[in-house]
Amino acid sequence: MSRAALPPTPTPVPDSTPASRPAERAVPGVHATARIRAARAGGTTVLPVLAGDGPFDLRRGHTHGDRARVCILGVMSAPLGGDRLRIEAATDHGAHLHITTAAATIALRGPTTEHATYDVHLRVAEHASLHWLPQPLISAARSNLRQSCTIDLASTARLLLREEVVLGRSGEPPGRLSTRLTVHRDARPLLEQQTMFGPGAPGWDGPAVLAGHRAVGQILIVDPALDQHPPRARLFGDDPATGQAVLTPLAGPAVLITALAPDTLHLHRLLNAAHPIA
Repeated sequence: MSRAALPPTPTPVPDSTPASRPAERAVPGVHATARIRAARAGGTTVLPVLAGDGPFDLRRGHTHGDRARVCILGVMSAPLGGDRLRIEAATDHGAHLHITTAAATIALRGPTTEHATYDVHLRVAEHASLHWLPQPLISAARSNLRQSCTIDLASTARLLLREEVVLGRSGEPPGRLSTRLTVHRDARPLLEQQTMFGPGAPGWDGPAVLAGHRAVGQILIVDPALDQHPPRARLFGDDPATGQAVLTPLAGPAVLITALAPDTLHLHRLLNAAHPIA
């Protein structure tokens, strides 16, 4: 679906706001929210809320065991400059949910240089689990995207998160990209990280950050069982030129795997070696 297929924007009604109040600058772009809620019912997981608009088309997948599956389809080019996109997913007590996307998300410039935002909010209740496994995010040249992921976990909740970022399409430099991941467990901070890539980000391509690589990924695993069997730190990949990954135990029942590679093929191999995902 192209943006030209969207209904025309209504003509705004003149504002009666006093002249002393500064007018808010209208930012072009799509404002859209997808909402997903998983609940436990009859020994399995059901989806009482599955709603998306704008570029989000939500499809139910085949249930795997007692885990409900949702695939997010992009039905128009997004995010473009000025877009404000948001995904909200909640897993109720005892429910199990798997979310993925049908294709890579490509950040593009669009008709304005205004940045786009893509915010993900995940909530996992007691004895529930959530797999957040989107396809890669590609930062195309001249794009400007601010992405955030905020996660709230109950004390007995389990989480599997896998994210991959590709900086620039073939033969092009990346756009501006900032990402932020905030995770709370039992109302306490578990992980807070922020990264910036592309024009305006100091040192992002230097030896202390990407060292010339263009694909970066991570896997976050949160599971109370890790308290009993905590893993040891481990390095994956023998040659830095083809990428490496490191497994790091976190302060809590959690593990963070981070990887750098020259391309998506090497990145997939490293992440799968560290933690295979069916």
